[in-house]
Formats: sequence, C-alpha cells, structure tokens
Amino acid sequence: MKTSRIDEYIRRQENITQVTRQELERIQLDKLNAVLEREKLRGGFYAGLPGRLDSLGELAKLPFTTDEELAHNAARLLLVSQADIRRVLSDATSGTTGTAKRVFYTEGDCRSTVELFMAGLGELVHEGSVTMICMPFSGPFGLGELIAEAIEGLGARPLKTGVSKSYGELRDILERERPDTFVGMPVQLLSMLRYCGRGSLRRALVSGDACPASVTAECERLLGTRLFPHYGSREMGLGGAVCCEAHEGMHLRENHVIAEITDAEGRVLPAGEFGELVITTVGMEAMPLIRYRTGDRARILPGRCPCGSEVLRLDSLSRLAGAKMQELDDALFSLGGLVDFSAVECGGELRISALGTADIAGELKKRAEQLFPELSVAVSLRAARDTDKALYSGKRIIKTC
Repeated sequence: MKTSRIDEYIRRQENITQVTRQELERIQLDKLNAVLEREKLRGGFYAGLPGRLDSLGELAKLPFTTDEELAHNAARLLLVSQADIRRVLSDATSGTTGTAKRVFYTEGDCRSTVELFMAGLGELVHEGSVTMICMPFSGPFGLGELIAEAIEGLGARPLKTGVSKSYGELRDILERERPDTFVGMPVQLLSMLRYCGRGSLRRALVSGDACPASVTAECERLLGTRLFPHYGSREMGLGGAVCCEAHEGMHLRENHVIAEITDAEGRVLPAGEFGELVITTVGMEAMPLIRYRTGDRARILPGRCPCGSEVLRLDSLSRLAGAKMQELDDALFSLGGLVDFSAVECGGELRISALGTADIAGELKKRAEQLFPELSVAVSLRAARDTDKALYSGKRIIKTC
C-alpha cells in the first residue's frame, strides 16, 4: 500500500525530506507564531493575543473564534492588502438574515488548495481519466474551477458538469463522455447512480456534505469500489483533509491547519473522542483564523495510518446542527427505491417530498415517524423523471416554514 499522497504534498510545500509528528508540530508552531507576529504588527483582530507561544499545547489557552465574529470582523481579520485578494467566498443566500460570513483568498491560497486537491484526487484520478465534477462553478478561483485545474494537473480530463443538471442530462453525459470518476456531493452521487445507472463510472470522491452510512454503503455497492471522502470548508481554503487508499479516515492538511476536538465546555479532547472540530488555519495568507469553531462533529483517529503516514486523520464528519437531517438521510436512503427527497418542518408537521422508482411512501412515512415521534409526518412521493434535478443543490437540511 502506498503512503498517502498528502505526505508528498507536505514534503514539497515545506521542503522537508520526511513527514514525522515532530516535524509537523515544528512546522505548525513556527507558522502559528508567524501568524501571531503578523497580527501584532498589523493590529489585526488577534492583536491582543500573545505575540508567540512556546508550545502547541498553549494554543488551548487562547479564545475561540466564532461564526458571529467572522461575520462582523472581516476587515480586521484580513492580513493582506485588498489588491492581493483574488477570491471572496460568502455564505450569503436569498434566505440569509443578518451579516454573512466572508472569507478572502490570495492567489497563493488558491494555488495551495489546487496542490492539495491534486494530492487527494491523485488517489483515484489517473492520467487519461475522465472526471465529472458535480460541484458549483462560479468563475475564476471558484471551487469547481480549482478542482478542474487539479484534474488537468494530473493529466486527466475534467467534465464541468455543475450541480444543476437534470437526471436526463446526467445520463446523457454518462453515455456520451463515459467518465470513470465522479467528484461531488454524496446524495447527488447516489441519486444519479439509482436513476441513471453506473455506466462507465468506477470511482468517486465525495465532499460538500455529510455522508451517512447507508449512503456510503449503497454508493460503494453500486460503484463496486470504495468511496474517497474529502473534507473542506471555506474557512480552511476549501480543502482540509483527504482520504488515502487505506480508507481509514481523512489525512489532515497539517502544514495548513491545526486541528483540535473540543467538548461542549470547550475542553480539548484526546484522540479517539468525538467533539466539535476547532481549526487554526496557519497556512492561510489572506485570512488566518485562530481556534475557529467549525460546528462540525468529528474525532481524530489515534495512531499511524495503515498506509504508513503519520499525518493526523479525521474520522467521518457531520454537522452538529444538522444531525436530524443526517439521521433521516441514513434511514430513508437505505430504501432502494428512493432517488431523492427534501424535508420541511412546518407547524408540527414534517413534510417529505420524494422522488422514487418504487411505491415506498408507506415505508418512508414509517421510518420518518420513528425518528420524529413528536411530529406528524406527511409524505408526497412520485416517480422520478428525466427532467427532475437534485432537490438540494448544496448541503441537505430540514427546512422550516
């Protein structure tokens, strides 16, 4: 078994010969102290923190950064000139209330992310491969564009499929272009496989949303191969952790991100215990964050990976605030006749609108009632058609009316 490609990525970026725990922690402390020094010199958001730390253990004494602080302090968190900014990502949507979070990237931030994507995608994308990218495309340095650049860097051909194609259009792409690899969100992959069939697809990298156990199992059964999960967020530069061929956790981008797992009281937990993922993005040029609370539930797997890498691994992640939707996905997608569904909670009722290939409305209702005994459940099911599209273009949530 080959060592994770992220080791090569870190060796190249940091100009080191071997990736060891001691070397990784040295790099992290040096970069953290460089960030703290920049904050002092620039009078940035973190200027009130110590100018340097003597050990990584001292990081736990620093305060957390929250979503609200990120949303209201973008200018103070920015450590480069506006002229150096190449991309701004915001969580603003038509339903956003209050101030939206904005995260800024330099060209160097984007280049580093492309290199990470090449490390992660290189585990399953081979020279000459054709890869369909079912992720958003939003212009220069957007997520889809960076993934496409990474695929081209691996000598493969990207298909810029996006997230708004109908099932009929997706089937046409599968038949016409014959891609062997998929990159996109897990439920969208499962829905496409169930409606369109596997076609030429053999491998998939899933990211952008939680991947419940039943979705993982069914995608792997239909593909005939293991999934490669990837974790990232806009706050860490879109790429954070990638899966190797051992398929035992996702290797963290440790020369870029210091990860902690904390309990509800903010105490740092040891490896192996689940809690909230907290990140310090020492590799970001434009907007490094210190002890940012991600709102994601995770754990760090103890010990060395079977591939031989000493780079820390994150276990499967889920949203702390979206656990019920993930449980609903897990329960309902284990039914083979379900292609997709959306859920809305309104006035004490859970309304499920589903697309299927079989009459499973009664079983959908039964399983939803078991998860939500406090709500009445209404299920609307119809046969999926070629003109239908994924019912969520982004993260899956239980909406409210």
